[in-house]
Amino acid sequence: MESDPFIDAVRRALWVLTLASAPMLLPALVVGIVVGIFQAATSINEATLSFIPKTVVVGICAVLFAGAIGVLLGDFTRDIFVQIAGMAR
Repeated sequence: MESDPFIDAVRRALWVLTLASAPMLLPALVVGIVVGIFQAATSINEATLSFIPKTVVVGICAVLFAGAIGVLLGDFTRDIFVQIAGMAR
């Protein structure tokens, strides 16, 4: 049974999206949990206390992983265009 190339492209696109977003989302999740525990332990209910550290961590991770994410997205885009060109024949 042959798989549909469109379904494969969507499946690959979702996987690339997951890989591209994980380096920023996972550290933000960890920082959010740590700050949430700190807020619960100290009864500090300040919204900026959780927003600012997460923003800083996401910014740092975006700078650190921008090259790898760019290569990942570039490779995916190139592969999709090759696949489209192959379908046009």
